[in-house]
Formats: sequence, C-alpha cells, structure tokens
Amino acid sequence: MRKLKLQVQMTVDGFIAGPNGQMDWVNPNWDDDLNQYVDDLMETVDLIVLGRVLAQGFIPYWASVATDAENPEQASGKLFTETPKIVFTKTLDSAEWQNAALAKGDLVDEVTQLKAQDGQDIIAYGGATFVSALIKNRLVDELNLFVNPVAIGSGMPIFAELESNLALQLVELKGFECGIVVLKYKSAAPA
Repeated sequence: MRKLKLQVQMTVDGFIAGPNGQMDWVNPNWDDDLNQYVDDLMETVDLIVLGRVLAQGFIPYWASVATDAENPEQASGKLFTETPKIVFTKTLDSAEWQNAALAKGDLVDEVTQLKAQDGQDIIAYGGATFVSALIKNRLVDELNLFVNPVAIGSGMPIFAELESNLALQLVELKGFECGIVVLKYKSAAPA
C-alpha cells in the first residue's frame, strides 16, 4: 500500500494560515539544506494530491517556475509540474491544468483507492479544510510539519476537527539555518 505524506507550513502556535487565509508569515528565505530536504522528501513521490483552493495557485506558480531558466527553483518547478496531480474539488467540472485530474467523490474513498494502487508515495498539499479532512479521517501516514519561527495568535488550524486523540511517533526533528524546524511524524498504530 502506498504511503500518504503531508507537507505543510505552519506557525509555532499551530496555524497553517491566518484567519482570512493570510500566508504573509511564511519564511520564503529557505537555505540550501531545507531545499535539499524537500527534494529528498519528493524522491519517493509519484503523485501529488491537492485541495482545489491551493491547486489554483500552486499548479500555475510551479508551471511558471518550470519554464523560467533564471529561477533557481526551476528544477523543483519541473518536478512539481511533471508529477501527476489529483485535485480534490466539489466545484470544478474539468481540470484546467497540465498533468492534473479531478477527484469529485468521497474523500475517504478516493484517497483509499489511490493508496491501494501500485506506485510510490503520495504527497498532499492543501489548505486548512482539505488538510483537516485528511487528518480527521486518519488518511495521512506521515506528517511533515514545517514550523516557521513566528506566532500569529489566531488562524486556520489543521487538528481542530479531530474527534479523538491522534497518536503520532516522532521520526525526525531537524532545524534549518533559516529558522524553520521540520517535525516529521508517522501515524502511530491505534492503541
């Protein structure tokens, strides 16, 4: 069975966006080690799953980076553009992006089917609603929390929808020169 990894930026006080979706707190000044960490994380991935809201910015942004020879992130742009993507949506009728398909059915059923297919790992990116639903339904096997050195006081959490404790096992804790700390957890077996 394929593993579903989550990669998300968050604040030290546990939010992935401000109250109105603001992301102005995200540290854009990643160092080479952090960029390499993300490259290594993607090494075993052959499918990206996204919520519709994030997809509308994520996919065009990385497609633009992929074609910009002056951009130091061009290789990442090509990787994100070339990797197949599934966009979870209730509102779109067709995929407007290259190398992307839509999933319009039940989230649990759709993700469970994707995880049961042959292939490498799947990585999830998304906003609070999509990520919260993945976590609430215990679909995430590995959480990669990129904790930025900032607190914002209020915002959009990803664990608020849990109906019971979610046991996690720390796999890795790594700090980077830019101030971001990555906490990598795997879902612990139910007690």
